[in-house]
Amino acid sequence: MEFGGGKSRYMEKSNGRVHQDLNVPILFNAIKAFSPLKLRLGGTLQDRLIYQRQDDQEPCSQFTKTNDGLFGYTQGCLSLSRWDELNIFFQKSRAKVIFGLNALSQREVKADGSVIGPWNSSDAEAFMKYTVDKGYTIHGWELGNELSAHGIGASIGADQYALDTISLHNLVQKVYKAFEVKPLVLGPGGFFDANWFTEFVSKSKDSLQVITQHIYNLGPGVDNHLIEKILDPSYLDGGSQPFRDVQNILKKSKSSTVAWVGEAGGAYNSGRNQVTNTFVYLDQLGMAALYDTKTYCRQTLIGGNYGLLNTDTYAPNPDYYSALLWHRLMGRRVLSTSFHGTRMMRSYAHCSKHSNGITILLINLDGITKTKVGVSVENVTISVASKQQTKQTHSAKLGNKEFTREEYHLTAKDGNLKSHILLLNGKELTVNSTGIIPSLDPIEVNLHDPIIVAPYS
Repeated sequence: MEFGGGKSRYMEKSNGRVHQDLNVPILFNAIKAFSPLKLRLGGTLQDRLIYQRQDDQEPCSQFTKTNDGLFGYTQGCLSLSRWDELNIFFQKSRAKVIFGLNALSQREVKADGSVIGPWNSSDAEAFMKYTVDKGYTIHGWELGNELSAHGIGASIGADQYALDTISLHNLVQKVYKAFEVKPLVLGPGGFFDANWFTEFVSKSKDSLQVITQHIYNLGPGVDNHLIEKILDPSYLDGGSQPFRDVQNILKKSKSSTVAWVGEAGGAYNSGRNQVTNTFVYLDQLGMAALYDTKTYCRQTLIGGNYGLLNTDTYAPNPDYYSALLWHRLMGRRVLSTSFHGTRMMRSYAHCSKHSNGITILLINLDGITKTKVGVSVENVTISVASKQQTKQTHSAKLGNKEFTREEYHLTAKDGNLKSHILLLNGKELTVNSTGIIPSLDPIEVNLHDPIIVAPYS
């Protein structure tokens, strides 16, 4: 499973401006460290966004607050000059961009939130053609934000959304006709509803490459019991249901569509300060991968109380480093893993990403007990070396690194789960004055020693 940076908002709700400063070294380095990081540009206001055209005579207006507009804002415009600046930044930082298109373009939204008529793709087509003409690479085009099922502010029926997705697919095929590799078509970017998703997948046919769902399993950010939920293994286990349900729908449909988490931040409504922007939220990455989720986008890269980067200083929050280690170490092949012992230990294992062997993620939810972990591997098929070859290889490598393992121990400073400072193997992770992301170096441990997992680590 790959990691994405969630939404890097091209529109910020606080003032409705396309304003993100792209000249901040930490921002650039934080994205480039992943090489590549998937960036989804979108969010609530994407369905109020129009795109400037080359022949437009009127200036490109920004979002402004209003009492009678959908989502509480007027319609806003993304200027072509800003789009140019963004793409230059994306190219230099090696980001893979998923752009969220306006699914309500030129459509009427009734008082009850229902949407009338089909998607009008004319604005999207002009914008897409400009993007291609300029040589900008887009990894995927996603239609709409949280308009599925009951929707947020507005809703589109599954049957119509499927037709709209087919229209987007046809548009991508048309605009990118000369390209061997075409951008992905994604949707609906909304909250899971079994009946709606089943119909949507069935009627989208082969036009939908990626089905995206948004997950906030902790509930609202105002909940005072978020940390208790995060440290409760039974509660965490219950969070597997949306992943399982989506996979069941895809299997029954025999579709080639794959599942992504398009947005997740633990708690919705901007998360909660000192919870969703600190150390305590990692388990869902392992859970998502276990159910064949191909990409997991965190909400957000910058913004709210669930950003991977601090909104004011751009310094990485603890979960940034957790995500970066995941991205670098955990391969795409997920292994069946079980832990025998305390229920407060969470365990996940993957084939390693860039080396032979296995990478294991262990999360100790217990704040008091240190746990010694031994690892046993069962039902492994070795298809390359014979037993004799294996013996010879082991003899030749005695005393070498083959008999040590690498460990990365992540803990909160002073054991405080609300700390914004993360320790790796006991050392603070900090960005230097030039905005360079610190190297994430392991310690080497004798292979035969047990793994020692500290409390809350």
